[in-house]
Amino acid sequence: MKSISAIFLLAMTITAADAQTNLPMAWDTNSVVPPLTNVVPGLNTNETRSLTLEDCIAEALQHNFDVQVERYAPEISLYDLRGAYGGYDPVLSVSGTHSFNVRPGGLNAELIPLPATTSQSDSFNSGISGALPTGLQYDFSGRVTDTTTSESSGGNIAVSLTQPLLKNFWVDSTRLSISVAKNRLKYSEQSLRQRFITTVTAVENAFYELIYARENVQVQQQAMELAAKQLGDDRQRVKIQVLAERGGTIEQDEAQAAQSRANLIGAQFSLAKAQNTLKNLITDNYSQWHDTDIEPVATLAATRQLFDVQDSWNKGLTQRPDLKQAKLDVEQQGFQLKYSFNQIFPELDLVGSYGFNGQGTEFHDTFGQINEGNAPFYSYGAQLSIPLSNVKARNSYKAGKATAQQILLRLKQLEQNVMVDIDNAVKQAQSSYESVDATRQARTYAEVALNAEQGKYSAGKSTTFIVLQLQNNLTSARSQEIRALADYNEALANLAQQEGDTLERRKIDLKAK
Repeated sequence: MKSISAIFLLAMTITAADAQTNLPMAWDTNSVVPPLTNVVPGLNTNETRSLTLEDCIAEALQHNFDVQVERYAPEISLYDLRGAYGGYDPVLSVSGTHSFNVRPGGLNAELIPLPATTSQSDSFNSGISGALPTGLQYDFSGRVTDTTTSESSGGNIAVSLTQPLLKNFWVDSTRLSISVAKNRLKYSEQSLRQRFITTVTAVENAFYELIYARENVQVQQQAMELAAKQLGDDRQRVKIQVLAERGGTIEQDEAQAAQSRANLIGAQFSLAKAQNTLKNLITDNYSQWHDTDIEPVATLAATRQLFDVQDSWNKGLTQRPDLKQAKLDVEQQGFQLKYSFNQIFPELDLVGSYGFNGQGTEFHDTFGQINEGNAPFYSYGAQLSIPLSNVKARNSYKAGKATAQQILLRLKQLEQNVMVDIDNAVKQAQSSYESVDATRQARTYAEVALNAEQGKYSAGKSTTFIVLQLQNNLTSARSQEIRALADYNEALANLAQQEGDTLERRKIDLKAK
């Protein structure tokens, strides 16, 4: 992922030609119910809005609250990085002082009276000090003082330099802060990418759950229609005296019809809840969506995919944002360890200064002589400072080494967990795909069994109890089939998340501008 730029306004480009999905637009003729084309009858009268999965993802990446919050992380990290460079900012200092002093008179050793004296002086100081990335510390200074009592003026300009040779030579606190800030900027970029992956996966799952909920309402409606038809038929049979009035048949039919209505009410609530779940993911203004029902422009189907655990492991170990963050933590600790090691060394610094003096009776005389540069001065040398025990620095370095080993173990543990998670996700996807075929067959056989039993019942060779039981079996089989279809598509989304491949799979290009 490219570095996030200064503004950090991320634009999502989902190219229509490239935005492929595993959801085919045509209904699978083997599925249990036809796709919904209108709002579920009797559920509500809200306005509908047709959305594809890509539409929902695009809305979420722009309006999801979690995404919006996480977008600030790279921006904040960038400001922190810029702030770390403040360690190299030069510091300008300017001061001016006026002094006035009266000394009272007295007697000297010979008892001769001494008059009182008055002295005044004006002094001005200025300087620019700072440090360079090499660790060199500099101080450019200028000083001039004018004393009215002696009618004299003096001053100088000079530069003083200090260059560390051991401690703070290859890394100091400022360079450490900059390295860590760069590392944290990359870390925040991966956090943002992780948030995008998590959100896209959540939207996919919510989208599939919404389709399942809508189709399950259809299934429960069909079950209620079957129960109502059975009740009506049996009442007609009682009326024409084909069935006995006190055989408990009508009561069984009534119980089945009531239970079917209860199941439909529960399915309608699940649909409303699935609507709210998806809306919450794709908007930052829920009130605007409250009276609108999302109509998914897709159906559930099982597109066969070939699974390769080794390929999935390779993707996960190279693309997962949390793994990249763990590696950045190892890198950050490396910076800290390098700094701690450098702090063990004694301070050995080269020092030097150079400048020009000035002297005169007035300020302008002093400035003139300094400008002529005929009164130079300089010094050079070295200074050594050795802590006698250096307990703090040595133990800080040892603690840093132990911390580095701890972080490395955490990375290895995470890599292993990633492999296990991917392995489980692959097996889950494979199992879900097999369940789709099994549930489809179960639904087909349940339909055949019910039709056959209804024929026997019409001929007086079966009972209401058996027919109602087979109706329940068919309803359960239909619901399990669409549940398996939803589970398979969600398993594919989960696998892509475990691989860190969600954005690439959905052809979502995150560009910074």
